Amino acid sequence: MTGVLRIGNCSGFYGDRLTAMREMLEGGPLDVLTGDYLAELTMLILGRDAMKDPSLGYARTFVRQAEDCLGLALERGVRIVANAGGLNPAGLADRLREVARGLGLDPAIAHVEGDDLRPLALWDGALTANAYLGGLGIAAALRAGADVVVTGRVTDASLVVGPAVAHHGWTPEQYDELAGAVVAGHVLECGTQATGGNFSGFLGLPDRDRPLGFPLAEIAADGSSVITKHDGTGGAVTVDTVTAQLVYEIQSTRYLGPDVTTHLDSVRLSQQGPDRVAITGVRGEAPPAQLKVCVNELGGFRNSVELVLTGLDVDAKAAWVREQLTAALAARPPQETTWSELVLPAADADTEQGASTLLRCTVKDTDAGPVGKPFTAAAVELALASYPGFTLTAPPSPPTPYGVYRARYVDRSQVEHTVVHADGTREIVPDPPVSTADHEPDIGIRPSPYPATADVLTRRLPLGTFVHARSGDKGGDANLGLWVAHDGSEHREARVEWLSKLITPRRIRELVPEAVGLEVDCYLLPNLGGVNVVIHGLLGDGVAASTRFDPQAKGLGEWVRSRHVSIEDGLL
Repeated sequence: MTGVLRIGNCSGFYGDRLTAMREMLEGGPLDVLTGDYLAELTMLILGRDAMKDPSLGYARTFVRQAEDCLGLALERGVRIVANAGGLNPAGLADRLREVARGLGLDPAIAHVEGDDLRPLALWDGALTANAYLGGLGIAAALRAGADVVVTGRVTDASLVVGPAVAHHGWTPEQYDELAGAVVAGHVLECGTQATGGNFSGFLGLPDRDRPLGFPLAEIAADGSSVITKHDGTGGAVTVDTVTAQLVYEIQSTRYLGPDVTTHLDSVRLSQQGPDRVAITGVRGEAPPAQLKVCVNELGGFRNSVELVLTGLDVDAKAAWVREQLTAALAARPPQETTWSELVLPAADADTEQGASTLLRCTVKDTDAGPVGKPFTAAAVELALASYPGFTLTAPPSPPTPYGVYRARYVDRSQVEHTVVHADGTREIVPDPPVSTADHEPDIGIRPSPYPATADVLTRRLPLGTFVHARSGDKGGDANLGLWVAHDGSEHREARVEWLSKLITPRRIRELVPEAVGLEVDCYLLPNLGGVNVVIHGLLGDGVAASTRFDPQAKGLGEWVRSRHVSIEDGLL
């Protein structure tokens, strides 16, 4: 087929803005509307839902959106593709048919399954085990005439790759085209993060008084695309907002996917007009022979208390309460006890809040008992018997279960990628040609393309003086993308060269002391003017099990931007 395919997004996570589906359908022309509802933590949440009720296991908010908007989508000829099926795509498809009948509608609803590997029992005790499928099953469903396609665990970008393959008729060997669609899909997958959400340059965003618009991509037959948004919506689409999403939660410059391996260092961005950013030059190669699997296990139970320390002698107060609580739990201590770092309050503060700091104690155990009443009672009983000014930020609560995330890999032969069409017929999706290379991404810092320069005068300033950042989690690893802002400075190329030399594993360990002793990888992205950093193990066993202050590393980038570094005078 010819002509661009106009694909929008209306959800970046389970819990995103409910009205976004209607906003996107009414805001302007679309061919396909996608929604991303799944994340590693979400699979754990859905697994717990399914334990309580086997008929669940899907994103229920998507059903509410469909009740409101299914008729409008059919009227406008917009096809809907969403991974809201989670652990039960067949159950979600059936539920949508009930909704449609109640609305007097008869859409063709298909679903994609085969990602759920729990029946294979490859991992003892796994609550969920889902392979990341690609977009070819979605493409098959759309080619067969589906109005709505719901899936289980496909890669986030596959929600865009599938419709692009169906529309343009690409073969599984058209790697550059597929890679272009993967990049467009990666930009769209987190919704408003591409239009200014979580953007370190938010102070320059227009229309911040309105809700940020959700992004859309115009995908051409050669795999190139333009990222834009509907007119009249808040936020902006700029090279920097698109870069912010491109460097989010990636690993090396080789972005491994089930349909294609994408070379992220080939991506080129250019501003084509207001709220229009072109993505060109994307190169791809055959995908890996194995598929990644998201495995979630129930790790045990956790609980925490947060104490307020005010005024003088804060160090001594913290030390005393630690000793007291440790002694009170000595008969059966939790298997893991973590105390937060103590930050001293300002001296001579003119408010009580300014004179106070927080101290958090988090406990974990495979058994709920030691982190339940024995822990919370021990903390409460210190109320009149510990440091002066003792108080808690909230009453103690019962323990909550937590999960542990593991990334695993399986041969494609163990996964049966299946499309169940609207008429009930089943189609097995054949595997694409694959690479014989190892599935693990390259690691290590890339050689800098820039020669060393002589010593120059420098000033100590925040790294964020002209560097943007975006950070997030990949299981237990933290991902940190840093790039030089497109602020019109004549020094931008020199700044890119400076940043590429500055950011090394050693420097990251200086900027992030928590990374000392951890493996750190740095990958240059010259076309984007940036560097991607992976700090392995910073988040422990993943967000659901982490006791870190920022368990998903969402604020890591902003912290690093605030750290002071030596910047050459000539770059300012």
